[in-house]
Amino acid sequence: MKYYLIAGEASGDLHGANLMKALKEEDAEADFRFWGGDLMKAAGGTEVKHYRDLAFMGFAEVILNLGTILKNIKFCKKDIETFNPDVIIFIDYPGFNLRIAKWARQKGYRTHYYISPQIWAWKEGRIKEIKNDVDQMYVILPFEKAFYEEKHNFPVHFVGHPLIDAIYTQKQVDPKTFKKENGLDDRPIVALLPGSRKQEIKKMLEIMISVAKDFKEYQFVIAGAPSQEKSFYETFLTTKNVHFVTNKTYDLLSISEAALVTSGTATLETALFKVPQVVCYKGSRVSYEIAKRVIKLDYISLVNLILNKTVVTELIQADFNKKRLKEELTNILDPYKRATMFLDYYDLEKVLGGRGASEKTAKLIHSSIQPK
Repeated sequence: MKYYLIAGEASGDLHGANLMKALKEEDAEADFRFWGGDLMKAAGGTEVKHYRDLAFMGFAEVILNLGTILKNIKFCKKDIETFNPDVIIFIDYPGFNLRIAKWARQKGYRTHYYISPQIWAWKEGRIKEIKNDVDQMYVILPFEKAFYEEKHNFPVHFVGHPLIDAIYTQKQVDPKTFKKENGLDDRPIVALLPGSRKQEIKKMLEIMISVAKDFKEYQFVIAGAPSQEKSFYETFLTTKNVHFVTNKTYDLLSISEAALVTSGTATLETALFKVPQVVCYKGSRVSYEIAKRVIKLDYISLVNLILNKTVVTELIQADFNKKRLKEELTNILDPYKRATMFLDYYDLEKVLGGRGASEKTAKLIHSSIQPK
């Protein structure tokens, strides 16, 4: 069978790669063509475009790059027709993927969506497009099944969260070896996860690094995104007590004492590694003012959203400053507060449904596209 996958971000690349591996177990003749990243490329198949060329952050940035986005959409449609897949698998990335899904459904292609757009947060009206244009939806958050089926009468498959598998299959890291190989000393580590896009990294890292000199008993380590060159981070490495590793986020989290994390999938990854964290977010003024008016959520981090309570502190926009960050980092290094967060983290893992998301999704996709 021929599979065409579209992922537009680092997290989609991770989950797309694991899904591809699982599909190979179901279909030894699987032929993949994809938009994604290095992990999907390693899983096999033909890469069309890398997500580093697709990721535009915030409302203002999307508008500024609208011409490029429209060219990519046109090119994608032509590329799908040339490949003529048995199924198209959309992985999150809704602004782009829902446009392609509408066209693809009209052309008669099978349309499967893995990792739902977060329409429960904003743009709930997209449910009409999803009902019209998506054959099968595979959701990874427990409350999404009720949202789709009870509120909108659209049947979906809850498959569990693929991050659990990705983390449990991670090889165990020896802290001493890791520190030696990466030029670190014996002090405990505070991980800095500033995101994967240049725009957000620039906004986040300056403030994250500003507290390093106040915690000299710790060493701060930036988790470099695989989509960015090391040279991009060099301007942030002039501060004492700040170090850098690239493409080793999971290894880093597995031995970290605490983390400062940009809102997104990384907050959930950090929680599943059982690392106390402060969640941070700062966007452009225009993007933030628009988002504040259209997003109807009590929280921005997946950890708090899934458990529906404040487990991790969220420092958003003006609250994300050196003073507040120093206070909250001090808090999560306190033994009592850490213990409370650990208990919530264990509850989080139970709610997410356990292991096997990639395998469940692959079986469902493969069985549904077999000739009748």
